Amino acid sequence: MWETVGIPATEAQVYEALIPQAMSTVDGLHRRTLIKPARITRALTDLIGRGLVTKTPGRPARYTALAPSLAGSVLIAKREYELGKLQHYLNTLEESFQAGLTTAGPADPVEVIEGATRIYQAFVRIQRAARHEVRAFDKPPYFVPPGEHGDDGPNLEERRSLEQGQVGYRVVYDQESVALPGRLENIWDGIRRGERARVAGVPVKLVISDRTEAIISSPADFERGLAYILRPSSLLDLAGGLFEATFDRALPLNRGDSEDATIDETDRQLLGLLATGATDEVIARTFGWSIRTVQRHLHDIMRQVGAQTRFQTGMEAVRRGWV
Repeated sequence: MWETVGIPATEAQVYEALIPQAMSTVDGLHRRTLIKPARITRALTDLIGRGLVTKTPGRPARYTALAPSLAGSVLIAKREYELGKLQHYLNTLEESFQAGLTTAGPADPVEVIEGATRIYQAFVRIQRAARHEVRAFDKPPYFVPPGEHGDDGPNLEERRSLEQGQVGYRVVYDQESVALPGRLENIWDGIRRGERARVAGVPVKLVISDRTEAIISSPADFERGLAYILRPSSLLDLAGGLFEATFDRALPLNRGDSEDATIDETDRQLLGLLATGATDEVIARTFGWSIRTVQRHLHDIMRQVGAQTRFQTGMEAVRRGWV
């Protein structure tokens, strides 16, 4: 029990032997505890140093115990103070430890980034560093809510780069991303500015700047607030290869400039969602419609193009430049 507050067993035994006595000598404590007088003397000296025992002058010296309630308060307060100092010191060590884990030198192929704000800043910085091309996988959920920094697709960095005509963008959008309400119109905006957009199921968020740097984050990383910067290495090559393989098999979204009067903007967006493989339920949520309304619009388009199936409708829409 006493070890909890740093009192050794011998000191605790001597202190407890003093409690029933108003005063006691070393010999009196020896008779009650059977501890050797030399050890009792050392224990009393330590207890006096802790403020738990007082010594009266004279021969033989007599000792008195501090009241247990007061002694306990003194010991606990001292231990809390020491534990507080230890916690502060451990916090300092933890900062150094985490810095060693998360801070990579220039030559390290992987750098760990923590926290939504830092990750967003890293995504922006890597795009700004591109001189030729940015390749990206767009996959929700996002570290920064859409629109909070004007990055609700294409984001400000992409829009600025495309308008200046200095950097090309190739983006593969996850099907879940395209199905977000209002997202498809943002994608069309990027395509109008020169982005080459395609749709496929993608496993991670990814932005590659030229062939020099990338940032990547999986859904599991998102839950932990993590992302990884990749520098020239086999890992960066692997990320580039994954992008190219996915881009090659993804469905192109090439919005034509056709002003065909038989299809309006709403149906054009519906066809874009249909081309991504979105279900009627996803399309209904996107437009705020009922399932029946989605099916009615789709059947009207199928009748206009003479198609019998969804697939035939999609192919005809592509041929006519509607998507």
